[in-house]
Amino acid sequence: MTIKIYMEKTQSDTGIPLCCSLQDLLTYADSHVDILKNSEVNLVKNRALASRCCEQTRLGPIEMIDHLRKGIGMRGQMVHVEKIDAKLPAYADFPDVLSENSKAALQSLGFSRLYSHQSEAIHASVTGKNVVVATSTSSGKSLCYNLPVVEHLSQNTSSCALYIFPTKALAQDQLRALLEMTRTLSVSFNIGIYDGDTSQEHRIWIRDNARLLITNPDMLHMSILPYHRQFQRILINLRFVVIDETHMYKGAFGCHTALILRRLRRICSHVHGSDPSFIFCTATSANPREHAMGLANLRTLELVQNDGSPSGPKYFVLWNPPLTVMKGSKNHNKSNHGSPHGEALTTRSSPILEISYLFAEMVQHGLRCITFCKTRKLSELVLCYTREILQVTAPALAGTICAYRGGYNPQDRRKIESDLFGGKLRGVAATNALELGIDVGHIDATLHLGFPGSIASLWQQAGRSGRRGRSSLAIYVAFEGPLDQYFMRFPNKLFQHPVEHVLVDADNEKVLEQHIACAALELPLCLEHDEYHFGSHLNNAIMNLKNKGSLVISPENLWSYIGPEEKPSRAFSIRMIESEKYKVVEKLSNEILEEIEDSRAFFQVYEGAVYMHQGKTYMVEALDLSLKVAFCLKADLKYFTKTRDYTDIHVIGGNLAYPQVKTTEPEQMATTAQANTCTVTTKWFGFYRIWRASNQIFDSVELNLPSFSYESQAVWIRVPPSIRKAVDIQKLSFRAGQHAASHALLNVVPLYLMCNASDLRSECANPHETRKIPERILLYDQHPGGIGIAKKVQLLFRELLTASLELVTACSCSTNAGCPSCIQTLSCSEYNEVLDKKAAIIILKGVLQAETESLASNPTKS
Repeated sequence: MTIKIYMEKTQSDTGIPLCCSLQDLLTYADSHVDILKNSEVNLVKNRALASRCCEQTRLGPIEMIDHLRKGIGMRGQMVHVEKIDAKLPAYADFPDVLSENSKAALQSLGFSRLYSHQSEAIHASVTGKNVVVATSTSSGKSLCYNLPVVEHLSQNTSSCALYIFPTKALAQDQLRALLEMTRTLSVSFNIGIYDGDTSQEHRIWIRDNARLLITNPDMLHMSILPYHRQFQRILINLRFVVIDETHMYKGAFGCHTALILRRLRRICSHVHGSDPSFIFCTATSANPREHAMGLANLRTLELVQNDGSPSGPKYFVLWNPPLTVMKGSKNHNKSNHGSPHGEALTTRSSPILEISYLFAEMVQHGLRCITFCKTRKLSELVLCYTREILQVTAPALAGTICAYRGGYNPQDRRKIESDLFGGKLRGVAATNALELGIDVGHIDATLHLGFPGSIASLWQQAGRSGRRGRSSLAIYVAFEGPLDQYFMRFPNKLFQHPVEHVLVDADNEKVLEQHIACAALELPLCLEHDEYHFGSHLNNAIMNLKNKGSLVISPENLWSYIGPEEKPSRAFSIRMIESEKYKVVEKLSNEILEEIEDSRAFFQVYEGAVYMHQGKTYMVEALDLSLKVAFCLKADLKYFTKTRDYTDIHVIGGNLAYPQVKTTEPEQMATTAQANTCTVTTKWFGFYRIWRASNQIFDSVELNLPSFSYESQAVWIRVPPSIRKAVDIQKLSFRAGQHAASHALLNVVPLYLMCNASDLRSECANPHETRKIPERILLYDQHPGGIGIAKKVQLLFRELLTASLELVTACSCSTNAGCPSCIQTLSCSEYNEVLDKKAAIIILKGVLQAETESLASNPTKS
């Protein structure tokens, strides 16, 4: 191995194969002793380093593709290159409804005319219409709302506007743009950001003086609507409500935001006598008008979607990590992808390492880059690996990259944005926090680690590069998951597929009750008048809250809040993030590195955990459960940790989580899927130490942490006893087959519904569990309270079963444990142990047959 890598290195440096002495080899081996370890990933890593050039020549997107194909992509990783042609601009004159002052200001900014969609949207907004602008990323949508708002506020000295952004970073970015525009227009009115970072003193000043208030749904929910009389001056004179990045309001966050906007419109109408116009902006959505109308409960809305902005050519590369042969292990010390039976297994090289090499190439050759990762931990790992690579190939550039994710304090976040905009940073490894329209200057390339959950999100991320008509590059690096490999095999399914619909469930009963309690505190409810705002389920929600002792009716038939919480808006989070958090503190400096929500804390911090922050590794030395503080120290570690845990699902009104063993059981039972309330309880019992380089487990440690429970929604179907008998006859493991079937079902859900990977989980079999488990295939909503997705899955359950069976039977893998393209999943808390592909096929076929027979005997169910 040493000879091979040494020869590759010397050849790549000179272009000519060289002879070498034994002394040369010994010297090289001594300085690269880690390559002698028995690790296939080390081989891949060192071979990639050996093939790397150390030049820093500036390359364009086309040159970079050719460079990658001849360099680190020489093993055939580049499976497809899609060229997306440039698009010419479509211009229009300034709308006649604009004042001469605004037209002159636009000309002074360098505008002689507008893009066609800008002119259309501005005309509609100035004339008082509700508008949604649905155009591509970087198409100048902010001008569509800034210009009409600034013009109106400059002409009407009492009018006010409310800007709502999903993140704090976007608010800061828009404040800069607004201040520049008001200076150019030579107008002056007070603008204020009202978010969690705003001091109490400045909040008072904003309430008394600001005419343009910039905030987010969280602050509107907790700090503005409950105290709306303190904002009376703004709400009475509210003329515009601007909601940018509308496509972000989906799932739980979208459901909550829809009800917050209904509360806002109710207060404006009933108390303050205002009826503001709404301006929505969205970059990627198949149903922007329907979605925006549902979000704010509007009856009329004008859609502007003919995009007049130009775009340069974009080269979209699909990059599939190369296959390698790994040896399975017969003991528990194996990687996520190892075979539990000790057999040789073909798997793919680490996509994290692959994208790290690509990231280093972009930085090294002058392409400013954003690397999108699906989780905070992945962004930190990519940053760490990329810096290691640059230390070898271009040491001076190792400090020009950083991570950008949630959890950072405001000062760190703004410094990263400023450094990226100013060119001090050449690249960032980011979560979807940078998917939104924060102006970070020109970006040449985007890298995408795995499928982000929807085609719409992928295009939104890729749209961050190539602004102002310049050519750009996007590279999608695949994981082994079913959807990633599906797109690698069938690129047309990705590039010719329309973006998904965005769904908002504003009728979610649990969420509705929460917001009805808030609304009753803000202003007593009247069923006759408020059904307009909250819909036909209002009466049920009021009755449920009355039975809980939270609402009481007056002689005037008005419902007032009398619940236990002083402010019900503070009793829940609109992003399904708990109010209780654990602090991560650096022990020596006492610096707070991050705050982690209760439900996620024990996955990241516990005694012995390796915690990562900005590419640096820390060892968690102590966890104070009473103070909710994790104390850590910086440490140079070559491994990471992952918890061992199990989750119990107790279905309320359905199958018990762990029923008692019965001697007899009826042969005939219903097999149609059910959706029920459930209790989800997670228990952490240990963790693994895993080598970073090889992904191999080398140690297992026990933990004793308190469990965490919440109520949610589950969708499930019973597996008849006859199917279990069929599995037993084949001498296969029913438990492993049931686990594998649940994984297969989970893997195909994104083909039918636009949902995040964190929305749903399957019931996973713990390899150390001895209790009897219910005979069912079950998926559950991971959000406390549920977001309505279980009911949607219930309606599609038969189609999902069919697709699951097709997925498993069509996969060519030959091991009982399957592979990540069929029955394995990255989200499995049990490292994809206790899986049986053959048993899964029997179970899926049997359940489908039982479902068909059940529906045939009872046609009303179909």
